[in-house]
Amino acid sequence: MSAVVVVGAQWGDEGKGKVIDFLSEQADVVVRHQGGNNAGHTVVVNDQEFKLHLVPSGILYPDTLCVIANGVVIDPKVLLEELAYLNNRGVDTRRLRISSKAHVVMPYHAKLDAVNEDRRGDQKIGTTLRGIGPAYMDKAARVGIRIGDLLHPEEFRERLARVLEEKNHILSRAYGVEPFAFDDLYTTFLDYGQALKPYVADTAIIINDAIDRGERVLFEGAQGTMLDIDHGTYPFVTSSHPSAGGASIGAGVGPTKIDRVYGVAKAYTTRVGDGPFPTELTDAVGDDIRERGHEYGTTTGRARRVGWLDAVVLRHAVRINGLSGLAVTRLDVLDGLKELKIATAYEYEGRPLTEFPDSAWVFRDAQPVYETLPGWDESIGTIRRLEDLPTNAKNYLKRIEAVVGVPVVLVSVGRERSSTIPLRELF
Repeated sequence: MSAVVVVGAQWGDEGKGKVIDFLSEQADVVVRHQGGNNAGHTVVVNDQEFKLHLVPSGILYPDTLCVIANGVVIDPKVLLEELAYLNNRGVDTRRLRISSKAHVVMPYHAKLDAVNEDRRGDQKIGTTLRGIGPAYMDKAARVGIRIGDLLHPEEFRERLARVLEEKNHILSRAYGVEPFAFDDLYTTFLDYGQALKPYVADTAIIINDAIDRGERVLFEGAQGTMLDIDHGTYPFVTSSHPSAGGASIGAGVGPTKIDRVYGVAKAYTTRVGDGPFPTELTDAVGDDIRERGHEYGTTTGRARRVGWLDAVVLRHAVRINGLSGLAVTRLDVLDGLKELKIATAYEYEGRPLTEFPDSAWVFRDAQPVYETLPGWDESIGTIRRLEDLPTNAKNYLKRIEAVVGVPVVLVSVGRERSSTIPLRELF
């Protein structure tokens, strides 16, 4: 196999960064294909913690080519700061390539994000206020600015003048916000373009050529399936496609070239932001899991909402993504709990639901139907073989396989790169 997609099987924050980092050791190319700096991956290598928002996790390997593809929306200021952060820590970023077709997140996008979220009041979505949604809106409306535009001063001037007139009109007239000065934006983003120019390329050619040569290409998504704009808990979703199909469009690679898709899921469930969450724990158990798992957003620092594992959500992720297997992370966070619960179905208005409902209102009022399993007392953070896990931990994994319908192919028992237990060949 040469092309593997890794997706989040829940609401994001599943530990994809660690799984991708683990697989990147075998990869020749790692591709980020959607989202923006509203997402983050934390990778721990030799007790050093790296927080990444736009740059693919494979950058931590010296021989891996990393690609930010066309489906990503890029805040150049954030990207340049991230590159400086990595360079200052001894990471060589010259192996990065950025698609000329990737859209640019402009300051007016972040401002529109903030005023729109404020206007929603109690109905707010819970965005990160990074301007990601408005940037994707401009892309769909065909008024967006792309990375390649920043390299052509006259074309950029024309496009910026046209769109800024509209954005300033909306901001000043509808929201009473100070308009943006054209000259400031134009000069600043031309400079950003020159700083990024050495990295800019037609990345679809790079990726397809690598696959055709038989190289190992790993596609890295941000967020998770339940935040997919079509297949997630709409409207409490992101503005792109974190599901596996998004890799084809977001990287310019035909679906026939994808060999395998792995989903990543925590041994429990978390979500950031608003929206329904049937298995949410609002008691001391939830607080305990949150603290043990350091469940705070990489990008925002917000406390994540915590709940029991939801097999209905995972079965939905299996179907939507065509998952070949599941990587289960943070199993060690459950150490010492006397009992564990898995939601195997929901109940709605007195009737059982075994599949994820297509109505947001049904999902909002669905009640989880739990299956209870015994926990384990042992600390598993130093275990490196499946057979050495406590019996109840192995039984928990077996039950996940049974109720979700795909095999568990990898288990993570800690934050370190070394605390990863592959159960089969993944590439």
